[in-house]
Amino acid sequence: MAAKLKKGDKVVVLAGKDKGKEGTIASVDPKAGKAVVDGVNMAIRHTRQSQTAQGGRLPKAMPIDLSNIALLDAKGKPTRVGFDIKDGKKVRVAKTTGDVIDA
Repeated sequence: MAAKLKKGDKVVVLAGKDKGKEGTIASVDPKAGKAVVDGVNMAIRHTRQSQTAQGGRLPKAMPIDLSNIALLDAKGKPTRVGFDIKDGKKVRVAKTTGDVIDA
């Protein structure tokens, strides 16, 4: 099945400890049904110091389930995503407004 959410999409969290927070998708794992969103679902990871990087307790964004995030439409409201055929191409469409997400 095609991915309804892609890297770079602006999303809002619908459920969990970060409910209401907005961010940009950094990566998507469609097989696991999870995505990493910048600034959301942060956890502290203890990292060993290396020659190039300082060690210590570093915050890291952890994956969040795709069912708990929704795409923000042009008006900044959360929306579900569907697919439609426009000019012979399959495009993502916002369910609430019918606007094409990918131009």
